[in-house]
Amino acid sequence: MKSKLNLDQSLIDRARNSARNIAEEVQRFVDQHTTVAVERTILRLYGVDGTDEIGTPLPNIVVDNLKKAGGLSTGIAYFMANAVLNTGLTPQEIAEKIAAGELDITKLPLKPEAEIKAKAEEMALAAVERVRKNREKRDEYLSTIGEGPKPYLYVIVATGNIYEDVVQAQAAARQGADVIAVIRTTGQSLLDYVPYGATTEGFGGTYATQENFRIMRKALDEVGEEVGRYIRLCNYCSGLCMPEIAAMGALERLDVMLNDALYGILFRDINMQRTFVDQFFSRTINGFAGVIINTGEDNYLTTADAVEEAHTVLASQFMNEQLALKAGIPEEQMGIGHAFEMDPSIENGFLMELAQAQMAREIFPKAPLKYMPPTKFMTGNIFKGHLQDALFNMISIWTHQGIQLLGMMTEAIHTPFMSDRALSIENAKYIFNNMRNIGDEVEFKEGGIIQTRAAEVLQKAADMLADIEEEGLFATIEQGKFGGVKRSRTGGKGLDGVVVKDDKYMNPFIPLMLNR
Repeated sequence: MKSKLNLDQSLIDRARNSARNIAEEVQRFVDQHTTVAVERTILRLYGVDGTDEIGTPLPNIVVDNLKKAGGLSTGIAYFMANAVLNTGLTPQEIAEKIAAGELDITKLPLKPEAEIKAKAEEMALAAVERVRKNREKRDEYLSTIGEGPKPYLYVIVATGNIYEDVVQAQAAARQGADVIAVIRTTGQSLLDYVPYGATTEGFGGTYATQENFRIMRKALDEVGEEVGRYIRLCNYCSGLCMPEIAAMGALERLDVMLNDALYGILFRDINMQRTFVDQFFSRTINGFAGVIINTGEDNYLTTADAVEEAHTVLASQFMNEQLALKAGIPEEQMGIGHAFEMDPSIENGFLMELAQAQMAREIFPKAPLKYMPPTKFMTGNIFKGHLQDALFNMISIWTHQGIQLLGMMTEAIHTPFMSDRALSIENAKYIFNNMRNIGDEVEFKEGGIIQTRAAEVLQKAADMLADIEEEGLFATIEQGKFGGVKRSRTGGKGLDGVVVKDDKYMNPFIPLMLNR
C-alpha cells in the first residue's frame, strides 16, 4: 500500500521491532506460568460442563480441588488424562465424582508419562475437531449466502435477557447489521467463574454463558438465511475467565471476540500477571477458531485526551499485533481497535481523526480494523450526536475500516431502542454508499495538517515503544502510561490464581492449535 500520509517506513519498522521484543518478554513469562482460568478452559474443552447442586461450575470445583492438593503447577490435563486411564470414565464423569467428594485425582496411581501425554492429546483432538468443523461451517455460510460489504455494520444488544436479545438482534440484522455484539452484564469480567445456562436477569447486558451463545448463534443463523447474508456474533472474552469464554465461543461458533491484552488490567484492575497468561491461551483458541479479535485501545481515550495521548493508542496497537502473532492469530483476524473520541470543539479535529484512522489503515494493512464511535463527548443532544456519528462514518469509509461499531444518537441517554439502532444503520449505509470510493480519489497535501499529525503520532509511538522495550511492559503499566491508569504487578484481582509450571506440565491444546 502506497502511503498517502508519507509515513517513514523505517520508523514503522523500528516501532514494530520494539513491540516484537516487548511481546517476547511477555511471552517468556507466559510460557513459565499457568492460571486457574487456563486449567478450567482445558476442562471445558475436554467436555466438562454443568454445575453441582448449589450452582458451582464443575470446572471450578475440579481446578479448586487440584489447587488445594498442590497439583495446579502440573496442570489439569496431566491429572485428568491419568484419571481417565485409571478409571475408564469420561472427563465429565470424573468431574462429577470429584464434585461429589468420591474421587481425588491427585491420589490415583500414575501411569507412565508417555501414556498420560498420549491420552491427554487424544482427548484434546475431539475438541479441536469440533472447533475445526465450526470454522468450516462459517466458511460454508460465507461461500453460499455471503456477507455484507466492509466496513461491517456492528451494533449491540444489551437487554439482560437472552430471549429479548434474540428479538433485538434479529431485528437489527433485518435492518442491515452485519455483526451483533451481545454486551455482557455489568461486572461479569470480575467473576472468577462462568455462569451456567440461559439467563434472563443481566444488568446493562446479558451474561456470557455457553447456552446463551448457542441460543444467539442459532437465531442469527436463522435470520442470516432469511436476509441472505451471514450475520456475525460477537461477545467478550476479557476478564478473569478470558480463555474459558474464548473456548465456549469457539465451541458455539462465535465470530468476533473482544480480546485485548491490557484492557482487564487497566480498566477492571485484574492482575497483570494473570491477564498476560490468560490472554495468550484465549488468543490461541480464537486464532484456531477463525475468530476476529477486537482489541481495546479505544478505551484509553475515555480516560486520557485523544489529542495528547493518541500515540499510546498506536503503541498499544503495535503490541497487541505482536502478542496476537505469538498466539497464532493471523493479521486478517486482528480487529485492531481505535476510536473517534476527540472533543468536537477542537479546530480541525476531523483532520486529526482522519490522520489517525488513515495511519492505522496504512500500518496494519491486512487487519480488519475496528473503529469505535464517539462516546466521551456525546451530550444527550441527539441532533448533534447524529452529526458526530456521521463524521465518524465518513472517516470510516474514507480510510477503509473493517468493522464499524455504529454510534447511537442516544448515547449517554439510554440503552438503544430498536428505532435508534435503525437510524444509526441508515446513517452509515447512506454515507458508505455515497462516499464508497472517496479514499481512492482524494490525496493529502504534502506536509499539510493531516500528514504532519500522523508523523508526530508515529514518532511519539515509536519513542514510547523504545522506552517500554528498555523498561519492560510490567514496569510501564505500573507507571500509568496507558490511559493514565497505574496498576501494580502484584495488585489487582486474580493473582492468587497464577502458578509457575513444573517439569511435568502439559497443555495439549497449545501445540494442536498453533500447529494447525
